[in-house]
Amino acid sequence: MTDSSGEILQSMAQAVIDGEAERVRELARRALEQGIEPMRAINEGLIPGISEVGRRFERKEYFLPELMMAADAMKKGMEVLEAALTAGGGKRESQGTVVLGTVKGDIHDIGKSIVGTLLSAHGFNVIDLGVDVSADRFIENIVNNNADVLGMSALLPTTMPYMKRVVDELVSRGLRQRVKVIVGGAPVTPEYARQIGADAYGDDAISAVHVVQQLLGLAN
Repeated sequence: MTDSSGEILQSMAQAVIDGEAERVRELARRALEQGIEPMRAINEGLIPGISEVGRRFERKEYFLPELMMAADAMKKGMEVLEAALTAGGGKRESQGTVVLGTVKGDIHDIGKSIVGTLLSAHGFNVIDLGVDVSADRFIENIVNNNADVLGMSALLPTTMPYMKRVVDELVSRGLRQRVKVIVGGAPVTPEYARQIGADAYGDDAISAVHVVQQLLGLAN
């Protein structure tokens, strides 16, 4: 049992690394059939796989296409394992709640979606509001979900100023101190993040996860 379960978990990790979504889904199902606990499959199968992808991305051995494929593979495995966890009355211990969205006027989605998938894989409760998100909608979801972090993305220089509008709105409503703010997107810089009063900047999906962990005091 131990040897075969270990092989399945290693295969799951490798399938995430290789970006094989359907294989990850199948291995997740097989793991459950063999009596492997869903949380063990997540922690010893999916997480090691996506962590290795992150290391390769940082070393520039992997690029955005590989990262997207791995994130999709991870997502497929998570769907199977989290469904089993819920059905069994269990629940993953949340690392915190993150509200994500691409700001109003901008409809770019890929990078933000990868960030959401990776955050979810690392134990965060992610509320992804999608694209073209207004300040009111961001704030409504921060309040209703008692969010710990707000993540905003912009891929157009013309929509970047809306990030400041959201931060200013948080300040005016007396909510700024209750939530950490991280911003990212191709035209965004660390300097711009500081200028608009954000807490942090995420250069890419992998670093965004590290930054959120650091903001909440969860980094190793």
